[in-house]
Amino acid sequence: MYLRRVPIKETSRVYLEIAQSYRDGRGDPKTKIYEKIGYLDELEKEMNDPIAYFTRYAKKLGERKICRVEIPLNEQIDRKNARSKNYGYIVLSKVYHELELDRFFNNMRRNKKFEYNSESIMRLLVYSRVLYPYSKKRTLEIKDKYFDCFDFSLDDIYASLTHFAECSEAAQRHLHKKVTERYGRDTSFIYYDVTNYYYETDCQDGERMKGYSKENRRTPITQVGMAIDKKRIPMAYKLFPGNTTDVETYWSR
Repeated sequence: MYLRRVPIKETSRVYLEIAQSYRDGRGDPKTKIYEKIGYLDELEKEMNDPIAYFTRYAKKLGERKICRVEIPLNEQIDRKNARSKNYGYIVLSKVYHELELDRFFNNMRRNKKFEYNSESIMRLLVYSRVLYPYSKKRTLEIKDKYFDCFDFSLDDIYASLTHFAECSEAAQRHLHKKVTERYGRDTSFIYYDVTNYYYETDCQDGERMKGYSKENRRTPITQVGMAIDKKRIPMAYKLFPGNTTDVETYWSR
């Protein structure tokens, strides 16, 4: 593995990617792109000396054992074993990568000390929230329904939630930018609505406070305000203490 710098003549910019050198069946040298990193000038705004950082990163990747798998595309799928797999999630995977969420969450975890792959955890949670909206525990139990390799524990999922909460606003800004670039925003009319979530406890702290529940619950709730554009594509959301009235939740971005 090594860091590859690709000059873009049209824009005079440099694009960074992790590449892998290998030899094919005939012994001819080949190069495979293992991971796309991003434009050097953009990375320099986010971190000091990205060249040195990603050079070390590529070296560490090279120390791992790489398993190369070849799939013959002309063979038929074993229908008996394929019934347990979900093929439709590939649509979600395409959108997930078009919005560069993989790159965003990988960048957010680079200077963290936790050992689990938080980007992989987020990917599983996103897919399952749409297809199988179960609990975190059940979501992990059905991870083999996907072809992606999700190698982490339930404790890792719970531990990652704090990290995701910390980068929530940055993630929303990233999504707004990418949605605008790829799909276009129509903000000529913005919809805003408030709902709330209840808890199975009487304890109150932080955003978990007693207030007016839309389900007439007497336990603490958390208020959630969300804005969407004219195309019904979400723009941003924010959490509020449960005792906050709907009109007080309106905020500007």
